[in-house]
Amino acid sequence: MPILTKNQFENLAKFDNNPCISIFIPTQRIGKDVLEEKDRIQLKSQWKKVNEKLKNFGLPQDKINSIAKPLDDLLNDSDFWRHQSDGLAIFMADGFFEKFTLPVNFEAFTYVSDHFYLKPLIPMFSGNTRFYVLALQLDRVQLYEGNLYSIGEVAVNDLTPSRLEDRVGYDYEEKALQFKSQNPATGDTIMHGQGAAERDRKNEILRFFRAVDEGLREVLHNEKVPLVIACQDSFFPIYQEANTYKNLYDKSVPGNPSDYENMLALHAATLDVLDPHFNKEKENKMNQFRELKPGRTSTAVSEIIPAIFEGKVDTLFLENREDIWGNYNENMASVDIHEEPNSTNMSLMNLAAIKVIEQGGKVYLMENEFMPAQDSKMNAVFRY
Repeated sequence: MPILTKNQFENLAKFDNNPCISIFIPTQRIGKDVLEEKDRIQLKSQWKKVNEKLKNFGLPQDKINSIAKPLDDLLNDSDFWRHQSDGLAIFMADGFFEKFTLPVNFEAFTYVSDHFYLKPLIPMFSGNTRFYVLALQLDRVQLYEGNLYSIGEVAVNDLTPSRLEDRVGYDYEEKALQFKSQNPATGDTIMHGQGAAERDRKNEILRFFRAVDEGLREVLHNEKVPLVIACQDSFFPIYQEANTYKNLYDKSVPGNPSDYENMLALHAATLDVLDPHFNKEKENKMNQFRELKPGRTSTAVSEIIPAIFEGKVDTLFLENREDIWGNYNENMASVDIHEEPNSTNMSLMNLAAIKVIEQGGKVYLMENEFMPAQDSKMNAVFRY
């Protein structure tokens, strides 16, 4: 599954047109709902809502139909609907159409404005959630790059040996035969040096893993993200000995990589292993919010958004599945908050989140009970 890149995200954030249409729906990978094409029905339902919004904005029907043409083609693509993940995000404008099938369970949502709604994608690009996972077997080596929501394979065939035989030149059945002989008097089989055979086996695996590690240096030499090993439990200590990458994670994904039915299953298992690592950064930021002196944090939207545009916000906490509607006048540094969305206002949460990401800050979408200050939908930690 290809990763939604930061460059694609930034291009969507910069896109400026009227109208810009954002549609999010949950999708199913397998099962009865796929056979009954419920995902396709869901998208049709969401488009009807968009169509009504566009009519209310005064857009002519022929213009609406022109914008909808790529969506109509997608709705008629049966093969596309048989190969879904957990969520589908679609971004549309006149002459523009992008779709992303992602392992993110979106809630059904539509947004029509002069910009795209990217808040549901924010966690994919906030904080250091990237990692590598090395699926290591004696007959196969695969490297993947992932984050909390996506994973994709990195080609390393020309950098690392793909199997142990390529490195040591023979297999272990042949090696084992070298430790057997017969008693010439009785004809009985005699086993020689079983301990030596095991040591030799470990040394050969170590040589193989060192060759793998050496090949990975070209990919990992400037990286600072975790490298997680997926391998048999007995192999992990050997790879630790061979490893030279400074950010090798101290726990491995259990079991043989071939036991996982596909890349997504391996991704899920890797996230389970990395869960303490990813939560640590968020917990540190939440502790900062609670411990910093007044003036270094805020729960007031009217204070936070101007601070964001001044580059002062280091970390932004937003309540998940909620929004704040209104407008921001950058020249006056003034925030106008409204009760409901309408044709002239915008999502202030979306505006704030995108701006913080652009500035290299961190944004966390959180349920209300986990927000640092639960009485506000928006909490911020300032840089200064």
